[in-house]
Amino acid sequence: MAAPPESPGRPCPGGASDASYREQAVLIDCEGDTLVGIASIPARPGPRGILVIVGGPQYRAGSHRQFVLLARDLAQDGIPVLRFDYRGMGDSAGGMRNFEQVGADIARALDQFTATVPSLQDVAVWGMCDGAAAAAFHAPLDPRVVGMVLLNPWVRTDGGIARTTLRHYYRARLFDRALWGRILRGRFDYRAALRSLAGLLSQAAGGTRRAGGSQPALPDRLLSSLAAFPGRILVILSGQDLTAREFMDLAGSSAKWKRALGPHRTGWRHLEEADHTFSCRAWRDQVARWTREWVRSW
Repeated sequence: MAAPPESPGRPCPGGASDASYREQAVLIDCEGDTLVGIASIPARPGPRGILVIVGGPQYRAGSHRQFVLLARDLAQDGIPVLRFDYRGMGDSAGGMRNFEQVGADIARALDQFTATVPSLQDVAVWGMCDGAAAAAFHAPLDPRVVGMVLLNPWVRTDGGIARTTLRHYYRARLFDRALWGRILRGRFDYRAALRSLAGLLSQAAGGTRRAGGSQPALPDRLLSSLAAFPGRILVILSGQDLTAREFMDLAGSSAKWKRALGPHRTGWRHLEEADHTFSCRAWRDQVARWTREWVRSW
């Protein structure tokens, strides 16, 4: 069901082109609860749209309004976009859920997206952090989804983040001038550093299965979903982010991961200076350009 447009018959705020797109609020029924979304609809929509899957706990605007700006950028280039709040988040009703419990929300949002933009032929899902994991879990189950854009995907385990921290954070600290200055001035807490290092070494040596249960760990479940998905994938990683580093290490860790993210269907983009949420304008604009180019490339 559609709510009244935000700016009926007028250009949307922030639009670079006066009549290139419009934004419309939509209400989405999901198992008796109402989700709230915003569709950015080009004046001449292309056949492929982007559904933004929000990472949590967060809502449809995104950190630093990234999802708003991304949607408007893509819509100006003819790519329809829908961003929405899960149940229990933002303006949506219902109880709060984690990223592994939002499959119905994503499915109903796709229903609404295709009803709101009838010219759509297929959709790519776009997610950051655990939104990327949610997108990957849903994509192989929905034939409307032909592509995924995964930014700094969440594959967190205690052992995985410990190994990533040891490999990347501690290595970088060896070249940290401020650290060596504290050591030379006698202001370095050796006991705390050794306790932290011992804890990380213990976690890094641990298994990958979820403690106390038989369910496979998150990385194994995500790998199964990626392997089952037949479409295209774009992975965008930040250089200054341990979540991205953990995923990158995992993706190169075995033949199974390398097959699931094979070069025949997976593109990789690295933004070395960027933090986890691409918090400055130049980084957000680069992500939007990569997304736009990828959507147009196939």
